[in-house]
Amino acid sequence: MSMQRSASPTGVNLGLLPQLAGAPAADTFLIGTAHQDFAIRPFDAPLGAEVVGLDLSQPLSPQALARIHAAHLEYHVLVFRDQRITPAQQIAFSRHFGELQIHVLHQFALPGHPEVLVVSNIVENGKPIGLGDAGHFWHSDLSYKERPSLGSLLHARELPEEGGDTLFANQHLAWETLPHALRRAVEGRVAEHTYLARYEELRQRSPWRPALSAEQIAQVKPVTHPVVRTHPETGRKALFVSEHFTTRIVGLPEDESRALLDELFAHSVKPAFVYRHRWQPHDLVFWDNRSLQHLAAGCPPHLRRLMYRTTIEGDQPY
Repeated sequence: MSMQRSASPTGVNLGLLPQLAGAPAADTFLIGTAHQDFAIRPFDAPLGAEVVGLDLSQPLSPQALARIHAAHLEYHVLVFRDQRITPAQQIAFSRHFGELQIHVLHQFALPGHPEVLVVSNIVENGKPIGLGDAGHFWHSDLSYKERPSLGSLLHARELPEEGGDTLFANQHLAWETLPHALRRAVEGRVAEHTYLARYEELRQRSPWRPALSAEQIAQVKPVTHPVVRTHPETGRKALFVSEHFTTRIVGLPEDESRALLDELFAHSVKPAFVYRHRWQPHDLVFWDNRSLQHLAAGCPPHLRRLMYRTTIEGDQPY
């Protein structure tokens, strides 16, 4: 099967178009001319909207993709309800928005689909099938990479009867409401991000989080990014530090750096900026890591939770 990448005037990658002689394979996500009526309903929250009536297992028109893209930029979180899609269809839909990133914890990649990180507390045959403590601290996905994530897509495969919520904090609002003294303190500053910042702390909390190999450590060398980044598509500014991955503000004494970061961390996740997502079966949630931080609220360990995550590569922050 040959593949062809198409472009869109909206900037959305319209994906890999299967050039097929017959019917498409069951796991192929298509761009087509079929029309689907769907609604985008904003939440009564500082961010977020739900997408209702759209079936991502069916062909989508370029117009539908462009509408999704625009809504994603406006609302920062899109919740696609009742998506009964395969991992391959999730991967293909994700690729319409950019290249995918493979997580450093390859131990928890979905077999046969390295682009999918399994997020789960399920243990089978004495071994975890996924990363059970993902999202324990507030963060933006892969901010510890030179090209952090544009966005992430998380698909609910199995949900606990209680708990398991995900919180999202709007970092545009965090910047826009930052006190002037703090603005002056951080403008033009850069901060260091590293995946290792709290890794050993998490290993102490979770017996299932693996030790990193030398090869894995080499993949996550510390990087620096602006404390305040500019969204490359909308031009809006946002805070870009997190309690999970940001270790210091470059050029400041350690005590000043720590005090300033603590103030930024506390401000950035105030309740006025937060939407709490309570998962429904088969939700697919697509969020913008350039605009948000997120946090996993957790669930009782005896209740099973299984999610599949894909992550889209972004640009170098500026």
